[in-house]
Amino acid sequence: MALPMHLAQRYQAGDSWLADCSAHPDLVRQVWDAERLAPLVCGTRWLVAESRITTGMPAVMRIREDQRGPVLADGELDKAWWLVPLDAAAELAGVRQLTVHPAGWSLHCPPMNSYVDYRFWLWRPDGSGHLTDPAVLAAAFGPGGYRHPTEASA
Repeated sequence: MALPMHLAQRYQAGDSWLADCSAHPDLVRQVWDAERLAPLVCGTRWLVAESRITTGMPAVMRIREDQRGPVLADGELDKAWWLVPLDAAAELAGVRQLTVHPAGWSLHCPPMNSYVDYRFWLWRPDGSGHLTDPAVLAAAFGPGGYRHPTEASA
């Protein structure tokens, strides 16, 4: 079944952005065409913060949709990978439920509209380069969760 045009365009924009994050975007597209996971090395445009899905889902529900960046999940491994800005490691260092991988670490990704080897996008890249703010992510994993500024003063 074909995707509606607006979804196909969004997925294409996300795939293009993600492939372009690689030093070899054409190779990434070839791997995806073969319905395999493409290794994308972090550290040029984003880092990866890893959590368990079981602890990450409550956190993701605490983050407004417009503040969520891409999140990749693996149901078999119970892992979620959040794409975060390059300077996120220091801010997330104290969040025990998250491990921030260093530059050079490879994240094996499917394209936007595929489920490959138990991996799928909980929140897909939209092509804009939007990432999850580390302060928002850290607060979402905290005991009280992230509170929007208007909620904090109420």
